[in-house]
Amino acid sequence: MTASAGDIAALLGASTLGAMMKAAEALTLEGHGARVTYSRKVFIPLTKLCRDVCHYCTFATTPARAGDAYLSRDEVLVIARAGVAAGCREALFTLGDRPEDRYGAAREALARLGHDSTLSYLAEMAELVLQETGLLPHLNPGLMDGADYALLRPHAASMGIMLESSADRLCARGGPHFGSPDKEPARRLATIAEAGRAKVPFTTGLLIGIGETRDEQVEALVAIRDLHRQYGHVQEVIIQNFRAKPGTRMADHAEPALDDHLWAIAAARLILGPDMTIQAPPNLHDQVDLAPLIRAGVNDWGGVSPVTPDHVNPEAPWPHLETLAQATRAAGRTLAQRLAIGPRYALAAPDWAAPAVATNILHAIDGRGLPKPDDWAAGHGDDAAPALIGADVGQASASVLALLRDAEAGARLSERDIVTLFDADGHDLSAIVAQADRLRQESVGDTLTYAVNRNINYTNICLYKCGFCAFSKGSTKAMRGPAYRLDYAEVGRRAAEAWDRGATEVCLQGGIHPDYDGNTYLAVLKAVREAAPDIHIHAFSPLEVTHGAQTLGLPLEDYLAQLKAAGLSTLPGTAAEILDPEIRALICPDKVSADEWIEVMRVAHGIGLRSTATIMFGHVEGYRHWARHLLRIRALQEQTGGFTEFVPLPFVHMEAPIWRKGLARSGPSYREAVLMHAIARIVLHPLIPNIQVSWVKMGPEGAAAILNAGANDMGGTLMDESITRAAGGVNGQEFGPTQMRALAASVGRPVCQRTTLYEPVSPRQTHITESL
Repeated sequence: MTASAGDIAALLGASTLGAMMKAAEALTLEGHGARVTYSRKVFIPLTKLCRDVCHYCTFATTPARAGDAYLSRDEVLVIARAGVAAGCREALFTLGDRPEDRYGAAREALARLGHDSTLSYLAEMAELVLQETGLLPHLNPGLMDGADYALLRPHAASMGIMLESSADRLCARGGPHFGSPDKEPARRLATIAEAGRAKVPFTTGLLIGIGETRDEQVEALVAIRDLHRQYGHVQEVIIQNFRAKPGTRMADHAEPALDDHLWAIAAARLILGPDMTIQAPPNLHDQVDLAPLIRAGVNDWGGVSPVTPDHVNPEAPWPHLETLAQATRAAGRTLAQRLAIGPRYALAAPDWAAPAVATNILHAIDGRGLPKPDDWAAGHGDDAAPALIGADVGQASASVLALLRDAEAGARLSERDIVTLFDADGHDLSAIVAQADRLRQESVGDTLTYAVNRNINYTNICLYKCGFCAFSKGSTKAMRGPAYRLDYAEVGRRAAEAWDRGATEVCLQGGIHPDYDGNTYLAVLKAVREAAPDIHIHAFSPLEVTHGAQTLGLPLEDYLAQLKAAGLSTLPGTAAEILDPEIRALICPDKVSADEWIEVMRVAHGIGLRSTATIMFGHVEGYRHWARHLLRIRALQEQTGGFTEFVPLPFVHMEAPIWRKGLARSGPSYREAVLMHAIARIVLHPLIPNIQVSWVKMGPEGAAAILNAGANDMGGTLMDESITRAAGGVNGQEFGPTQMRALAASVGRPVCQRTTLYEPVSPRQTHITESL
C-alpha cells in the first residue's frame, strides 16, 4: 500500500479480518511461494544489564542479580560451539542497551575486559565467534549511530532493533516504556535509518498488545515501510504478541487475542507488500494457532534454537523443529532453514556485508539465498549424491503441476514460470524430475549415448581474465601450474593418437593467446585434418571464432566459412556461461557478450555448422538468469534448429579466482544440479532432444541419478580433461567406454556409442572401443 497511515487505517478498519487475511495470504504466496523459513541459532546473552526499565521485561536485571556483568570469552565460545555441534548457523547476540551508562559494575567489568563500552566488547565477541566457529552473528545492541554501525558491521551478517511502537504516549508516566529513554520512537526510527545508511540488513518489528491502538500499529508499519523504501535494508518485520510475565509491572496486563495478532500480521503484509519477510515467534502461541498465523501473512518463524532458551521469553520454550514442520505443513507450506541474513540480501552479500562476512555467506548458500542442504559440490569425486527425489508426486503443489501441464501441452513457459520450477523442492521437485524423465523417454527412448573423444586444449595462456576460470594463465607468468602452448605438430599427433584409440571426435579449445589470430585456428584445423583425415573436428568457442574474425578483419560468416572449408565440423557451445549481461559484467566483462555469442551461433547454423549449447551455473547468478539463458537458447533453436544438445556445466569452485576472492557461491547444490537438467529437458522440449550430463562435473554417482531426471547422454570419454581439473575437480581425466557401459548398467538402461551428431559409429571405431 502506498497511501498515508490515516488512509490505510480507515481502509483496514472497514475490512473484515477474513478479507484481510485472504488478501495477505495471496500476497505472501506471490512473494515467497509455499516456503516458510526459520533460522537455526544459538542465543548468546552477552549481558543482561540494561539502562532501560521496560515494564514487561524479564530479560534485564540488576548487577546484584546478574553475577558477572558480561559473559566471558570462554563462555561465549562454549555456547557458540554447542550451536555448531547442533547444526546451527546463526549466533544471536542479545544484550541490554548501554548498561555502562547506568551501572558502575558494568563500567568496571568492561575495564577488566579491556573495553570502554558494551558495543566495543560486542564487536570483539562477534568477531571471535565468526572466526572461531563460522556462525554468522546477528546483533541486537539497541540504539546506534553511524559510528556504532561502522564498529560492528565488519563482524555481523545482520542487526536489528524492534521499533515496538511509534506511539510517544507509551513513554509517558504509567506507560510500558516510562523510564526507558531508548524506547522513544523517534530515537529508534533514527537507529533504523542509520542502519540503512550503513547498508546493514536489518530486522525490526512491532510488539503488539502493550497498550497501542490499531491505528498506532498502522502508523508504525507505515514508518517502517517508508524507511525501507528509502534504503531497501529492512530484511524482516517481526509482529510479536505481548506475553504477560510474573514479577513485572505488567503481569496483570491482558494479552492480545489471537485475532488481534492475526489482524496486525495481515496489516503488516498488506502495508509492506509481497516481498517483505513477516515473522511471528512460534513459541508464543499454541501449535494449533500457527497455521492461522501463516494464512495471515507470516512467512518466517525467526530463530529457533536447539541449544539455548528464548532469553527474552524464557517461559515459552521453542517448539521442536519437527513439530514446527508439522504445523507448517498443516497450513500447506514447507519449512526451510535460512541464515541470519535474509535470502535476498544473502544473494547480494558483497553489497550488504563486510568482505569477510560476505565470503562466509556466499560460500554457504544456494541460488535461493538459503544454506546449501548438503556438502555435495561439483567436481568432488568422493561426494555421494544426496537422496532427494521421492517417488510420490501426488502431493506436488497445484501451481507446479499446472506449469508442468502447460509445458507438456507445448506452451512456452515464461521467465517467472521457470523460476518457480527452479525454486521447487520436495514433492514439487519429484514431479519435475518425473516429467523430465517421461519427456526424455518420448523424445529419444531409453538408450543412453556417449562419444569417444579427446580434448586438446592447445594453450592455457589467455588475454582474458574470466573470474571463474582456473585454467587460463597470464602471458608472462605461470600461476597454479605452468603456462604452455602446443605446437601444431603436437596437436596433430594427439588427434592421430585419439583416432587410433577409437575416438570419433577431437574437441579443440584454448585460451586466447596474445600471438593468435584467425590464421592460427585455420592452421590448427590443417594440422588435425592432415594427421587424422576422418576424425570429426569439434572446435573453437564463439570467443575464439570472434577473435579470429576480428583479427583478420572478416565478417563472421566469411570467417566461419573458411573454418568449415578447412575442416571444422561442429562448434562447442562453450563461452556461453550465463547469457545475461548483468552476470557477464561480473564474471567475464571483457568476453564476448551474450548477444555476440548468440550471433556466432546463428551465423554458424546458417552456413550448416551445427553446435552444442551449454550453461555454466552456480556462481553469482540467480534463477531468473538461468531462466533467461534457457529461453534464449530455445528462441535460437526455434529459428535455426542448429543445436545438437544442451549441456549443463555446474560451476567447480575450488580454485576459481572469483570464489577464492570470496565473491561467488560454492557451485550449485545437488538439488539445483538435478533441477537444471530436468528443467532444461522440459523448457527445451522437443526442440533440443539431447540433454547431456557431465560426469566430470557431477561424478559418476551424481551423473547416474540425473540419467533418471531428463538426461540421455553421458558426454565424451575426453582422454585429456584439463579445464575442470584446473578448477579443483578430481573426477579423473578419462572415463572410458567400459566405464560408460558400467554407468548405464547401474541405472538399468541400454547404451551405445554415438558420433558428435548423434549418428551411428563406423564399424572400425566401434570395434576398437568395444575392446576397451
